[in-house]
Amino acid sequence: MRFSPQDEEFRRRLRLWLAENLTGRFAGLRGAGGPGREHEAHAERVAWNRHLAAAGWTCLGWPAEYGGHGATFAQQVIFHEEYARSGAPARVGYLGEELLGPTLIALGTPEQRRRFLPPIAAVAELWCQGYSEPGAGSDLAAVATNAVLDGNEWVITGQKVWTSLAQVADWCFLLARTEPGSRRSQGLSYLLVPMRQPSITVRPIRQLTGTAEFNEVFFDGARTERGNVVGEPGGGWRVAQATLAIERGVAWIGLEVMQAHALGSLDHAGPGAGGDVAAASVTKLLWSRWHQALGELAMEVLGAPSMVARGAPYDLDEWQRLFLFSRADTIYGGSDEIQRNIIAERALGLPRQARP
Repeated sequence: MRFSPQDEEFRRRLRLWLAENLTGRFAGLRGAGGPGREHEAHAERVAWNRHLAAAGWTCLGWPAEYGGHGATFAQQVIFHEEYARSGAPARVGYLGEELLGPTLIALGTPEQRRRFLPPIAAVAELWCQGYSEPGAGSDLAAVATNAVLDGNEWVITGQKVWTSLAQVADWCFLLARTEPGSRRSQGLSYLLVPMRQPSITVRPIRQLTGTAEFNEVFFDGARTERGNVVGEPGGGWRVAQATLAIERGVAWIGLEVMQAHALGSLDHAGPGAGGDVAAASVTKLLWSRWHQALGELAMEVLGAPSMVARGAPYDLDEWQRLFLFSRADTIYGGSDEIQRNIIAERALGLPRQARP
């Protein structure tokens, strides 16, 4: 890909800003956080992310009228390249900035945008995603968590699982069944629910890495305002699919094939949230397999010492954490099998898989 002079000037400014600001109280954050390491320096990384926001380096791709900067796709790619190159810590607000924010911009009401977008851009409120359930993981249409209207509030009952960063989230965007007796993708609603209430219990799931980024979340009569439904009540499947398309298309990896595919997908993306769903699924497949292969290669290079923790009780190095955590890459965000079905049905026009 060839970048314009304006793009290269953007790169120069960003690289200079990162070099000047990853100093002082933020100098020790280089390399902190990321998959399998989200427990590292969380409060300090929140402060760094708010520092980024104050300088205008969050929500780059959002339109200016919604608190973004209207950056081009090329400039967004440059941001991720330079941010990774600088060693800056993993960001804490990406679920709000990269998933919910674009969803609200595309499908939310003016009131929802005014209420939720500014705190996301300022990293004042953190979000988690409530999709997967014990009986509805990759088969998202099997969601059983339900919500009923009680006056001016939705009352939510059910359980979510594998909920990333629920332990630090202020809000959750979730899919719940709001039409009793409905089946599959019908009768679901996309709700925005405050996490800081006694009727929500978050239980961490200890992983192979020894850390607990994922959680079980129990909703026992949790409440949210009636207006906190994105799209029409009962029409949440369309909204959820838009968010998933955004999630699967977020990462651009340095390997040439993935960069070429991602940039090509962005270049041909339509005006709707997330662009082409099948192309986003290809990106998810490419990235997840590559990330797993990177961890496996690291273990091969390290040899026998890769099998031994560097300290008690379970102190892993960054490559061990990468290897163990990346086992989940082909499952979360939609398993590889689901991605292949999407590609087969929506891109290749093959017959739909039989479903109950």
